[in-house]
Amino acid sequence: MPSFPSPGSVTVCEINRELLTADSLSETQAKETYGKLLRMVFNPVSFQPDQPGRSGPELDAEQPQVEEEGAGNGVAVQRKNVVEMVQGITSGCIKRLFNPCDVNLLPEVDLKGVSWHQHKHIIALISAPNQVLVRDYDDAECREPCILTHESQKDVKALDWRPNGGRVLSVSCKGGICIWAASFPGNAASIRSGAPSFVGTLPRGTGVPMDFASCESSSFTVWDVAQGVGTPIRRGLGGISMLKWSPTGDYFFSAKFDGTFYLWETNTWTSEPWSSTSGFVTGATWDSDGHMILIAFSKSPTLASVHFSSKPPSLDALLLPVQLPEMSSLPGSQGIEKIAWNASGERLAVSFKGGDEIYRGLIAIYDARRTPVVSTSLVGFIRGPGDNPKPMTFSFHDKFKQGPLLSVCWSSGFCCTYPLLFRSHALP
Repeated sequence: MPSFPSPGSVTVCEINRELLTADSLSETQAKETYGKLLRMVFNPVSFQPDQPGRSGPELDAEQPQVEEEGAGNGVAVQRKNVVEMVQGITSGCIKRLFNPCDVNLLPEVDLKGVSWHQHKHIIALISAPNQVLVRDYDDAECREPCILTHESQKDVKALDWRPNGGRVLSVSCKGGICIWAASFPGNAASIRSGAPSFVGTLPRGTGVPMDFASCESSSFTVWDVAQGVGTPIRRGLGGISMLKWSPTGDYFFSAKFDGTFYLWETNTWTSEPWSSTSGFVTGATWDSDGHMILIAFSKSPTLASVHFSSKPPSLDALLLPVQLPEMSSLPGSQGIEKIAWNASGERLAVSFKGGDEIYRGLIAIYDARRTPVVSTSLVGFIRGPGDNPKPMTFSFHDKFKQGPLLSVCWSSGFCCTYPLLFRSHALP
């Protein structure tokens, strides 16, 4: 039976497929549940409840329609042939004349507003339109987060730690990207100026390139940080909504607001275009091996999984639906909003749009399996603190053998971390 948090309660953690709750946030409650297992307690981080990735008066504007109609409860995605690509270009040109910027759709895209350091218990989150907080849970003497601000850091959209590169944090904002390094506190350097940007996921390894793009542009740039050289790449005409490196760096995912997305191999930067009639991509997450990617669409309660059938640099791939029947059966649910998948592939977090008074603002936690296709089983729901909390952004951290951590930034102004402990061999 899936765990359901009663209204007014708050979720504390998961212990062996049971999501435990309490009446309020409490360090004592955390110590008595997961604290004795992990020997650590992750106290909430408070911040200004401005929604990361959202800016200004454009939020109240009417959002343009990207697709003529959805695909019901399924996911309709196909490779684009030459005729369809020509039609798409023509349609895109007309659309750009009347809707020259897709920035109004950006709040629906799952940008990375919270990020864990790959090797340490350090979390960074967007805490205000121009501000980032960094909390080091390994430092027992410092219980207050570090605040990162800079005159060049305006209208922050996303952030990400550099893998295997020490304590270096990339923050995308209006005008470019700021690079923060712990060895130089208070010093930020913008490595590129221009339109509002957002950062794609960085691949593993040191000395690797990173990518960035703008929702107002149809191209993205692959930036070699070591050499300080950027290479712009363009496919199609629509504004870019999302970029994702595979964990191994062999593949790259880019999506546009017009419902198209591209799978790239990064050896020669060849791409394969795909199109969707289930709306545009709102979320995407790779598996740890980089052989498969899960995708969420704006008009579908079903996820899509794209499996590569051969080794890199082959782009031969198969798309399969991942059914989440609960997303369709929840009262008032309007489809999937955000997704996150932990590195081992055993836990999938899904937030959804809409819902009635009981289910609104919850996060569904699924037990996921790859055998070899993705299958899911609902574990239960997470409820946040405060009045009518809604999840704004969330991310996993995989550093404990007992299970991953899920950190959620809630609209009530708290970033809460939930240990999901389910590996029985590691529990008493």
